[in-house]
Amino acid sequence: MFVDSHAHLEMPQFEEDLPEVLERAREAGVEAVLSCGTNLSSSKRVLEIADKFQGVFAAVGIHPHDARECTKDGLAALRRMASHPKVVAVGEMGLDFYRNLCAPEVQIQAFRSQIRLARDLGKPIVVHDRDAHGLVLRILEEEKAQEVKGVLHCFSGDSAMARRCLEMGMHLSIPGSVTFRNATMLRNVLLHLPVGRLLLETDSPFLAPMPFRGKRNEPSYIKYTAEKVARTLKRSLEEVALCTRKNAAELFGLDLQRP
Repeated sequence: MFVDSHAHLEMPQFEEDLPEVLERAREAGVEAVLSCGTNLSSSKRVLEIADKFQGVFAAVGIHPHDARECTKDGLAALRRMASHPKVVAVGEMGLDFYRNLCAPEVQIQAFRSQIRLARDLGKPIVVHDRDAHGLVLRILEEEKAQEVKGVLHCFSGDSAMARRCLEMGMHLSIPGSVTFRNATMLRNVLLHLPVGRLLLETDSPFLAPMPFRGKRNEPSYIKYTAEKVARTLKRSLEEVALCTRKNAAELFGLDLQRP
C-alpha cells in the first residue's frame, strides 16, 4: 500500500486519461497521491482534482519558476485555497538556480513568504531545491521551518545536507531517479537515512523510473522506486511500503484506512 507523496496530476500530460491513470495506480496498490501545485492556476486545478477523486490530496504553492506570482494577492489566494480540507501542505516552493527562470531575489522572497504562510496555517511545506542547497538550508533555518516540518522533494543533496535536513525535522523524498545507474550519491544518502523520515514519490509526469525512463511517469510506477529502495536498504518491499505510507500519513495528516 503506497503513498505517492509528490505528483502533478494537473499537467497536460494527464488531460486525456487521468481517471485511467488513477485506476492503474489503485490496481498497483497506491492508496493516496499528493498532487502539488506550481503556480496559482495549477494550484486551483490540483484542488479541483483532489475534490473530485478519492485518495488524491492537494498541496498549493508557487514554484520558483513562477515566483513573480507570489505577491500579496497571490499569497491571499493560496491562503483561501489552503482552507479546503483536502489541502494538506503548502508548496511546491523553493529555489531553482539551474534554470533561473525567475530572478534569484524574487525566488528567495517567494520562498520565505510561503514558509511564513505555512507556519501561520500550521501546514507542512513541500520544498523544491535545484542547485541551491546551501541557501535552501539557510532559509529553512532562518524562517523556522522546523515548526511545521515538511519534505525536500526529489532530494538531490549529499549526506551532509541530508543530516541538516533531518536536524530540522524534515523528511526526504526519493523519486524514480534512484533506479538510474548513475544515482550513486542518492543511494548512498538512502543508506544513511532513518526510515522514519523517508518518503516515496513519482514527480509524475517527470522522472519515470527504469524501465520507463524517458516516458511519461505516473503514480502506478512508484512500485519500481519502492523495489529499488527495498533492495538498497535490504528490507522487504512490504516494509518499505508500509513505513513510507505511515510517514506520509503522519506528516501530511492524511486520512487513510488502516492497512
